[in-house]
Amino acid sequence: MLLEISIKYVHFLCIFAIVGALVGEHLLLKPTLSRQELRRLSRIDAIYGISALLLLAAGFTLWFGVGKPADFYTKNWIFHLKIGLFVLIGLLSIYPTVFFLQQSKGQDEELVSIPPLLVWCVRLELLALAIIPFCASLMARGIGTFA
Repeated sequence: MLLEISIKYVHFLCIFAIVGALVGEHLLLKPTLSRQELRRLSRIDAIYGISALLLLAAGFTLWFGVGKPADFYTKNWIFHLKIGLFVLIGLLSIYPTVFFLQQSKGQDEELVSIPPLLVWCVRLELLALAIIPFCASLMARGIGTFA
């Protein structure tokens, strides 16, 4: 019982960290950034990535280890939608992560143009992230199960 509660707690903390990091990235983005600002964004993005990996580990533990039986999740199409959205978020985050890492090298004062596509990737990540709690609420009510 304590193990399940602890893993759920880690799961929630990771969700909060992901949301905070992604909102922080979005708020710090502007058309041009200095290399120093890009390094800051890269650190925030690292927190985002570590939180996503911990969330994934906690989620798999809840799915296959503790809590409800695995079939509760496996036989629910809304759960699969949640996982699909999480994968989409992960794929969308690749471009910003690579950009931040590549462009953060250089002189602090040097300015770098931020591609509009990068901003849209972050915005789409936020949109997908906003849908996941709705899916979780539906799942908690038992909606979406199939035989």
